[in-house]
Amino acid sequence: MDINFNKNEDANKQLLYRLEENAKRLKLGGGEKRIAAQHAKGKLCVRERIDYLIDDPKDFLEIGLFVGEGMYTEQGGCPSGGVVTGIAKVQGRQCVVVANDATVKAGAWFPITAKKNLRAQEVAMENRLPIIYLVDSAGVYLPMQDEIFPDKEHFGRQFRNNAKMSAMGIVQIAAIMGSCVAGGAYLPIMSDEAMIVDKTGSIFLAGSYLVKAAIGESIDNETLGGATTHCEISGVTDNKYDTDEDCLDAIKRIFDKIGKPEETGFDRVAAQLPKRTQEDVYGLFPSDRVKPYDMKEIISCLVDDSDFDEYKPDYGQTLLCGYARVDGWAVGIVANQREMVKTKKGEMQMGGVIYSDSADKAARFIMNCNQRKIPLVFLHDVSGFMVGSKAEHGGIIKDGAKMVNAMANSVVPKFTFILGNSYGAGNYAMCGKAYDPRLIYAWPTAQMAVMSGAAASNTLLQIKMASLKAKGEEVAEEEQQRFLKEITDRYNEQLSPYYAAARLWVDGIIDPLDTRRIISTGIEAANHAPLDKFNVGVIQT
Repeated sequence: MDINFNKNEDANKQLLYRLEENAKRLKLGGGEKRIAAQHAKGKLCVRERIDYLIDDPKDFLEIGLFVGEGMYTEQGGCPSGGVVTGIAKVQGRQCVVVANDATVKAGAWFPITAKKNLRAQEVAMENRLPIIYLVDSAGVYLPMQDEIFPDKEHFGRQFRNNAKMSAMGIVQIAAIMGSCVAGGAYLPIMSDEAMIVDKTGSIFLAGSYLVKAAIGESIDNETLGGATTHCEISGVTDNKYDTDEDCLDAIKRIFDKIGKPEETGFDRVAAQLPKRTQEDVYGLFPSDRVKPYDMKEIISCLVDDSDFDEYKPDYGQTLLCGYARVDGWAVGIVANQREMVKTKKGEMQMGGVIYSDSADKAARFIMNCNQRKIPLVFLHDVSGFMVGSKAEHGGIIKDGAKMVNAMANSVVPKFTFILGNSYGAGNYAMCGKAYDPRLIYAWPTAQMAVMSGAAASNTLLQIKMASLKAKGEEVAEEEQQRFLKEITDRYNEQLSPYYAAARLWVDGIIDPLDTRRIISTGIEAANHAPLDKFNVGVIQT
């Protein structure tokens, strides 16, 4: 291996170590002491519940592990948004799991918790997957109620989704395994079946303190809304169970008898590993993001038998388009080529930039994949669209619009991975979060923003200097450099994949070697949902 390969491998494995350490910390939720307090009450902690419920904990595809990271510091933080969500199999049936973490603020809802819950419901609705709610939550985090309660994408949207999913025929099963308070009480009761754990589970619109304050009635929470009350008197819940394990076993028995789903019919054959050693990706992906590299080499580490059947290989070369298989599933891949390329007209084109010819090629390829019922995979390392008079006169906006139109109107499932840069309109064209990818994940090397850190920092500095000059203030060179460092540091923090994952701009940050598994799990999920008719509308020609 050459020196650059070894340097890249060292740098990428350091990023991977940081990722693994952060993940370990977040998986403890509110910490070991609070987990012990759960155990003292006879309760499993949230991840123990999920591990007990699902067929294989190693196959759990977590969505939103890094949600809330670095946010709400004044409130003491909210690891993973106080809820664990993901795709798993229960009794062989793929489903979405949503489980409150009572070690984080008693499972209370922060603004980002609502966003994460709605994302999990979106995954279930898009893919027609059954959904399981393991409820253990104190309800809305009251000090921030104005950011959680009233708006369209706030707390109440989940109950609207409960109703919509029921009408769509999506199975919803809920287990009340702790507190379930106020508006949150509607979530399990709007599910198909609601079960409750005796003595630890409770559900009511208002707890005993609020009841006393509101109507003067003195009553304890167990009598007010415990398992016996709701299974034997009100009929609100369907069955009660002695322990968490008994309750989870009951969910397994339900899933053991659910009828088989319809299949969309995406093509799959026996899976093959890549011919190329998958771990080579660590050495191939450059530690210095301005260094060129051949994206085909990265693809060879990801696809079955390292076989990539390229579409129009000699045209629009800054975008690679082609057919492959991942874990046996047929896919169409759209990826940014990071090498400098030379067109047949003799023009040099910069890697990572989308030109008119590459946008035109990608639009046609995306339409072909829709015609043939082939899921799409987007691999980002994009600086944006080409700028300048030559590009503008050549119609770059028109060609870019054509690509965005085809991609936005695609009906086949789309899966997005941000490997390196994902800047500006390039993020949009390559199916960023705004364009409804079924799943979107970032590698530890990812950066996402309207432009690169260097470009943004210098632009912002120029604006600030012009503003000060307009006021008649002169700024010394040393002061300018101090301003530049402040701006750069702030902007670079926002470029981080952790910043994006904390806000759910991506579903998570992953080891590059997990890319294949995520694509396979995502297509298997998407294979449950029918496709709409493909129509691109008016294409700019």
